[in-house]
Amino acid sequence: MTPLAESLIRRIGATGPITIAEYMTDCLLHPEHGYYSTRDPFGAGGDFTTAPEISQMFGELIGLALAQAWLDQGAPTPFTLAELGPGRGTLMADLLRATRDVPGFHAAARVHLVEASPTLRERQKQTLETYEITWCGSADNLPDAPLFLIANEFFDALPIRQFVRDEGGWRERQVALIDGQLALALSTPAPIAELDHRLGDTRPGDLVETCAPARAVMQAIASRVAGHGGAALVIDYGDWRSLGDTLQALRGHQSENPLASPGDADLTAHVDFEALAKAATGLAHTAMTPQGVFLERLGITPRAQALARNLQGKALEAHIAAHRRLTHPDEMGSLFKTIAFHSTETSAPPGLQG
Repeated sequence: MTPLAESLIRRIGATGPITIAEYMTDCLLHPEHGYYSTRDPFGAGGDFTTAPEISQMFGELIGLALAQAWLDQGAPTPFTLAELGPGRGTLMADLLRATRDVPGFHAAARVHLVEASPTLRERQKQTLETYEITWCGSADNLPDAPLFLIANEFFDALPIRQFVRDEGGWRERQVALIDGQLALALSTPAPIAELDHRLGDTRPGDLVETCAPARAVMQAIASRVAGHGGAALVIDYGDWRSLGDTLQALRGHQSENPLASPGDADLTAHVDFEALAKAATGLAHTAMTPQGVFLERLGITPRAQALARNLQGKALEAHIAAHRRLTHPDEMGSLFKTIAFHSTETSAPPGLQG
């Protein structure tokens, strides 16, 4: 049993069941035992691998897309170049390298990383040591200025709540104690005004998820883009509307029960892109687009071919595998979706359509 599991058992035993959101928050961000507070979870030695760690091409293409969006909006100076949940800093490093020859882009950019984990901040400082970086604890701390932002696999880690539809309303899924062990349970049924719009497309027994922190983040982003210009690019796994239990735990690149190892496993849930769009008040949004389609529109295959000319043997094989993993429908190409938010007065970033 993990130290956090023992703490949660004591807490629930004393005060009663907690929401899935409260459980996720403790598991991921507890100051002593939280998953992100205590480790670097990325790469082969961690628990999962994200797109920037798979190939430099991902960050390069994202960077050039944001740079083109900046140029299309008249190259505002200065502007905020931001990333939410930047991991090891790999994506931002590739982005900055790819855009160094875009006239005026680096001189105008004020780079901000939104990162809550002290451990990951230190890793980002190492990766980006040659650049001037400002760290923020939340999107609310971003400057009031034109904002060009990337959020890759950020929203999936925000705490969700789960509700099961019942004849008498909705029953919230909670973490409780059964025989002294952590277990899932349901609250008594009650009407939930926030879910009134889901009564038309759900039936008793259906489960839906909500994510209040995601809405708050999008509202903070939207206020800056609507007021000053810019664009926000979101890449994550999920769908247009939440339906079904998507809470999952990953440890050592293997799935496990989300209650099995509190604090020692990554917890995520699929992103509800419709909810993000509704929260982005005052902004236009593009169609939700599969990651593979988006990257192909940006030119990942010609870039992959250019890089392949200097590779051979196992390095070439790894490069080909990375391209497939990022784009193929059977891998990340369809599972991950892309959407962009921008002012109603500006065009969508490259690779995406309204």
